[in-house]
Amino acid sequence: MTTVATWDDLLAGDELAHLSTEPAREARAVPLPDSLQPVLREALAARGIHDLYTHQAEAYEAARAGGHVIVTTGTASGKTLAFNLPVLDALAADRHARALYLYPTKALAQDQARSLGDLGVAAVRAAIYDGDTPTERRRQIRGWANLVLTNPDMLHIGVLPRHDLWGDFLHNLRFVVVDEAHVYRGVFGSHVANVLRRLRRLARIYGAEPQFLLASATIANAGELARALTGEDAGVVEDDAAPRAERTIALWNPPLLDAELGLRASALGEASRLLAGLVGRGLRTICFAKSLKSAELIHRFASDRLDAETAQRLAPYRAGYTPQQRREIERRLVEGDLLGVTSTDALELGIDIGDLDCAISVGFPGTVASLRQQWGRAGRRAHGLAVLVASEDALDQYFMREPPALLERQVEAAILDHANPRVLDGHVAAAAFEAPLDESDAATLGPEALERAPHVPELRHTQSGWVWAGTDAPAPRVPLRSTSPDAFLVVDASSGDVLGLAEQERAYSTVHEGAVYLHLGRQYLVRELDLAARRALVEPFDGDWYTQAKKETETSIEEALRVERRLGLELSFGRVSVTEQVVAYQKKAVADGSTLATIPLDLPPTTFDTEAVWFVPRPHQLEGLEAMPLLLSSLHAAEHSLIALLPLWAMCDRWDIGGLSTNLHLDTRAPTVFVYDGHAGGVGIAERGFAQFEGWVADTVRLLEGCPCERGCPSCVQSPKCGNLNEFLDKAGALTLLRRMLAS
Repeated sequence: MTTVATWDDLLAGDELAHLSTEPAREARAVPLPDSLQPVLREALAARGIHDLYTHQAEAYEAARAGGHVIVTTGTASGKTLAFNLPVLDALAADRHARALYLYPTKALAQDQARSLGDLGVAAVRAAIYDGDTPTERRRQIRGWANLVLTNPDMLHIGVLPRHDLWGDFLHNLRFVVVDEAHVYRGVFGSHVANVLRRLRRLARIYGAEPQFLLASATIANAGELARALTGEDAGVVEDDAAPRAERTIALWNPPLLDAELGLRASALGEASRLLAGLVGRGLRTICFAKSLKSAELIHRFASDRLDAETAQRLAPYRAGYTPQQRREIERRLVEGDLLGVTSTDALELGIDIGDLDCAISVGFPGTVASLRQQWGRAGRRAHGLAVLVASEDALDQYFMREPPALLERQVEAAILDHANPRVLDGHVAAAAFEAPLDESDAATLGPEALERAPHVPELRHTQSGWVWAGTDAPAPRVPLRSTSPDAFLVVDASSGDVLGLAEQERAYSTVHEGAVYLHLGRQYLVRELDLAARRALVEPFDGDWYTQAKKETETSIEEALRVERRLGLELSFGRVSVTEQVVAYQKKAVADGSTLATIPLDLPPTTFDTEAVWFVPRPHQLEGLEAMPLLLSSLHAAEHSLIALLPLWAMCDRWDIGGLSTNLHLDTRAPTVFVYDGHAGGVGIAERGFAQFEGWVADTVRLLEGCPCERGCPSCVQSPKCGNLNEFLDKAGALTLLRRMLAS
């Protein structure tokens, strides 16, 4: 066992921005319920499980009472057992009962299938049904398995449109488990919410009303998320009764090299120094980085700092490994042979990698919930250490100066909008293909689905309802990770694999020719963007530069849905249309962000409709800032810093948000700042900003006040995705405007 003093001497110096301790917590447990089936009780006893944490018992009782349930407790708190217990109990009691488990990744489904196998409950016949399942095995699984593990994509394309093959399974469907529910937010979540509604509708047609059991990392709005995903109210189980060892929290800020430019020493270098220091003391450590390139550099730098024998006990751990390779790394970790692992955050989800002493996160992973997931890896059994090494990003630097904003903050709200017509229409078509659509379906699909039916091109109204009149099944045309059906495929030219999708409105700025594209932490260089075939051909890339697109943006207000007097000005939320044209891109050095080259591009403009929040400052709030270009620079800097902090209020990525500031907008006839959802139709991000406007602006003022630079730097007003390449930014003007708004 490690003692506190082991890392004390490492955590010293000016880099340490904050050090605190989270106290240990005792477990609160109760005996296994008497009502459990004997076969399940015996299987648990064989694994040494004789009691439950009180939140597991609460989830079991809530499920037994027949309600939908969402469990939202910390990492390693036994959420899996909380939803497994009522399901396995029901399967053991009724040989006809069926359950469907949904996981966002194939790797998680594999993990869960393995642990169900290890539990060895004789009545449970579990099988994975996904894109990798051989065709000849699929029929066997449909007839034999009573617990099927799959992912939303397979449910959407491979199960629901072929429900005639699943009739017996759907008729007996008792439980649907949705694990890692916080992942289903934004565009992906909006699609999955429609897939789950289609599942409920078909189950009802086959005579079943399944119960939904959801598990999520801690989020601010668990009940709201469960309702948004399933269309049904769910009981919330959130009082975490699992034990927790004492944990030391350290916030680590690389030293400032140039205060005016906001340049700091490399976060990767600092992380490798800490990793080598901890591993050198025999402490098992995981280090999370944002990209594969970063994870591999940290691994290399840390190995260089250690003697050859210790360096052999470090390994990278990433997506793309075979299950056997991952098991081998996990085995070496558990047995203590492996001391240090560097990983991309693609692996922060609930894959079990044993008990570790320390967890290092390099750069804020985007949400407090993700950071807690990563930190939750450290010190599950004995005193642990959790470290955040800051990048120069505005949000990271804000936390270094305002630790309570990170450590005491309620985790974010996960938001989605299943009724966004850009998302919904494809699912209305898919539902009509699955069975004719009539008024009774409003109960499962929602009233919005029937309102959209007349607008979906290939639907025909008949006596039996709305029916599909197209030639092929519509579901495969609806990609779950995009709001636009005409998205671009991103294809690895070296292997022919499809890596992902880029929505049309974002493709020109993310997969233009010459762009560096990130997928699952790996870097690719875009060789060709074929506009006619709608595909981007990429190849693996290991250069030390990244790209930033230069674009011209215009917005026009279509309709203000809500207008309120807030912070002394008129604040609006509504629908806007955004026109963007990418005109060039810059190559920038990874090491220091310096510009290596600017290359012009010739791409067509794109226009999309979305939701925005916008405000028009009052004349007294702009007093002294009216002259150009000061006015434009102040508004632009305010827009950037607001965008940097919106992810704290809505569970989203900075890349999900766009913005525009102008000294004179055609529609408002005044200086105006817009912040909009970067996805067609909007998914609720700007709406969340509207709802939380006062807190959002107050956070932004604190960010600007605390940054040591004078004129603005990457840690406050400069943005890595600015379409104007960070020209015309006045930090002081932005601060003056936002302070005056708060004073109102």
